[in-house]
Amino acid sequence: MNPIDLIDAVIDREGGFVDHPADPGGATRWGITDAVARANGYTGDMRLLSRARAVAIYCRAYWLRPWFDRVAERAPLLAAELFDTGVNMGPPVACGFLQRALNALNRGASDYPDIVPDGAIGPATLAALDAFLQRRGRSGEVVLLKAVEALQGERYLSLAERRPAAEAFLYGWLANRIG
Repeated sequence: MNPIDLIDAVIDREGGFVDHPADPGGATRWGITDAVARANGYTGDMRLLSRARAVAIYCRAYWLRPWFDRVAERAPLLAAELFDTGVNMGPPVACGFLQRALNALNRGASDYPDIVPDGAIGPATLAALDAFLQRRGRSGEVVLLKAVEALQGERYLSLAERRPAAEAFLYGWLANRIG
């Protein structure tokens, strides 16, 4: 799986510079928030953040650092969803969704031990994923993907319920981020 294809799709969907008043993330360019750009060494005006710089940030902060590249070696469709969810909600949230789903699908820890849902993919999460896929086969990836998307959809609805300003984004989130 080529992460550049995933990154290009996110950038195409997110567009150029946006500073929506209802978005607590503030100013973004190419979907990269000001805070994320600064955390990754960018010091310029957000309107001038280059696409190449955004691609490098996506690759490092949203693909390699959360180990979605390692998930892709095992389950490419799942990795693509985790990447997209991580971009929209933060990689720890996406990782936590995977961990929660793996725990719920291990049949009372009879297929593999529960893992700590700490929001970080590491050796234990990858071992659980390997055991799940070995037990369930290729169709298991589809079921796991559905579980992650169910958690994501529930979170979007909860955000809109708790923060009415988020309702401005709910339709787009459900239309473009789920399925």
